[in-house]
Amino acid sequence: MTDDLRYVNLEARWAEELEALELRSFPSANPADLYSAGELVELAEVFPEGGFVVLDGETPIGMGLGVRVHFDLSRPQHRMKDLMSGHKAGHDPTGEWYYGTDIAVNPGYRRRGIGSRLYDLRKEVCRNLGLRGIIAGGVIPGYAEHKDRMSAAEYVEKVAAGELYDRTLSFQIENGFEARGVLENYIEDPEVDNWASLIVWETR
Repeated sequence: MTDDLRYVNLEARWAEELEALELRSFPSANPADLYSAGELVELAEVFPEGGFVVLDGETPIGMGLGVRVHFDLSRPQHRMKDLMSGHKAGHDPTGEWYYGTDIAVNPGYRRRGIGSRLYDLRKEVCRNLGLRGIIAGGVIPGYAEHKDRMSAAEYVEKVAAGELYDRTLSFQIENGFEARGVLENYIEDPEVDNWASLIVWETR
């Protein structure tokens, strides 16, 4: 049940709490590849309607953030920080795609439908703004247990086929995303040798 939670647009006043939430949600990632409080303040200035914060009372316990970008699906390899360079907070107001930069939920609140609701809200942003859809580099935490036996590409293929379960990628596929290959050196995370999956949801 999530009736006691509120979903609101991103505001700068939660920047420090959201920075801490992200660090807690991605403990093995390099903090330089995650949002700093200053970057969250900037994002709240340029694209608040594209970011959502989940509040329990007045405490942020989840967030789903993103920016508008131009993206060439025929040349998918990228690092998130590189893609977002050149614009304040990485947001290009003319971008055709919504790039999902972050989705994080306090571990104590997981399995309550919060992640699905955040995805639905971001899909609504795409429809309202006439965007082509959502693109993201999806973390693949389960790969850490398999990386000595298979490549990241093989792992993602098996998760997409339902042969393996990944708590993040499987959830994204259940929410309508397609896994379209892997991204090398996407984020500095030694647990998964810096790999991520390219995930795409197209507006219909």
